Amino acid sequence: MRARREVRDRRPGEPVTPDFPLRFPVVALVTSAGGLEALTRVLAPLPADFPAAVLVAQHLDPARTSHLTAILAARTALRVGEAADGDKLAAGAALVVPAGRHLLVTSDARIGLLDTGDLPPARPSADLLLATLAVTCGPRALAVVLTGKGTDAQTGIRAIAHCGGTVFAQDEGTSAHFGMPGAAIGTGLVHAVLPLSGIGAAILDHVARYT
Repeated sequence: MRARREVRDRRPGEPVTPDFPLRFPVVALVTSAGGLEALTRVLAPLPADFPAAVLVAQHLDPARTSHLTAILAARTALRVGEAADGDKLAAGAALVVPAGRHLLVTSDARIGLLDTGDLPPARPSADLLLATLAVTCGPRALAVVLTGKGTDAQTGIRAIAHCGGTVFAQDEGTSAHFGMPGAAIGTGLVHAVLPLSGIGAAILDHVARYT
């Protein structure tokens, strides 16, 4: 499938409304299988003074030790840490959702972590993260759906779009697994479908409009 850009029209220069509690941009990167390379390529061009907070959610097996946070910290200029309950979101910092937890964004720009059970949804849940980001961040929220199996994030991006936020998806040609991006694109709510090599620059351009 050829990459499609601007799947859904966005009004250029649309003013940011003051109706949402978070007053700075937040970028949520959600992924599953094949996500390490994708996350590395997306985070690499983001500078240390990046004027937005970043949340990273990759489906992980809670029974296995994850080195995702340490690997990403070595590959980006952002401050990278594993999210802890009560952490404050901050510009220039990327928080990685730990294995076996779901992450919520609260109205005071803090992290809430929930223990997960043995049954679905996927862990960590992109849908739960994005839905809470949508209602706290509104138009300042950017969801980026990267390679992965399954359909997680499909509901979450509906929430992002409903609250005025923006959604990018990785294209099929550069996705190791097109389940998650394909499901996102299938909603008709994705603003841009991009090759992996172009996502970092697109994030920078998007955030510049909201800072």
